[in-house]
Amino acid sequence: MTSDAHRKSGRTAAFFDVDNTVVRGASAFHLARGLWQRDYFTFSDIVRFGWATANYTLFGESKEQLDHVREHGLEIIKGWSVAEMTAVGEEVYDELLAMRIFPGTKAIIDSHLARGHEVWLVTASPIEIGRMIARRLGATGALGTEAEHVGGYYTGKLNGGFLHGDLKATRIRELAERTGIDLARSHAYGDSLNDVPMLEAVGKPCPINPDPRMRKLARDRGWPVREFRKRSKSGRRGIVKSSITGAAWVTIQVGRGIRAAIRTALRLPRRRGHADESKDL
Repeated sequence: MTSDAHRKSGRTAAFFDVDNTVVRGASAFHLARGLWQRDYFTFSDIVRFGWATANYTLFGESKEQLDHVREHGLEIIKGWSVAEMTAVGEEVYDELLAMRIFPGTKAIIDSHLARGHEVWLVTASPIEIGRMIARRLGATGALGTEAEHVGGYYTGKLNGGFLHGDLKATRIRELAERTGIDLARSHAYGDSLNDVPMLEAVGKPCPINPDPRMRKLARDRGWPVREFRKRSKSGRRGIVKSSITGAAWVTIQVGRGIRAAIRTALRLPRRRGHADESKDL
């Protein structure tokens, strides 16, 4: 099919960033937590992920932070089975991610689907996880970071780049060219400046839960903004309070992990009620 025919077909799509747009917080951390609970990670691994998530929660994305997580993540998963990663991802969704989907964002996704629009998740997380979340939400599909694998096992390298920033826009333009999506009629949703190229690639951009820099940019450009985080009457103070709470959660989890690691090293018994306590978080 030619490009002219693609444009005449006029298919409309909606593209959604995942972290803090569809899922509260960083999906990679929730996956890391689930993997740690299944003994895939060392304690030092989860501390690094926890620290990165605390910074992410309080200050938003940065290229340096994402690059660090990427490099460390690739180092960890080298030699892992793709099938195991996918299976654990399904379990982590049921245990952790499902309850962290923003109902407001889910309603927007459902609205697009009801109007016959395609819905694509565009995430820096592994493509296997993006596709799993898309399937659970009833979305059309997902674009994500593709880790190289040979014979069903990860090699520790990437196929292409880490999917954020300009590469998000490149990938959705390629998708539009292949499938006949009319980007001028399409929508895009994201929360940080790393999503700006994707939002600029469509005719109807809309930040969701924007961080401060994205909020300012949206105001300057006249973009509509949707906010699904709990906010107090004082506005920004509600967001800050929520962010601090998120960071505190990470600190608590790390602290509990340290105590568990010490007990294991010293072969001390676990305190009664510890397992039940952790389930309540």
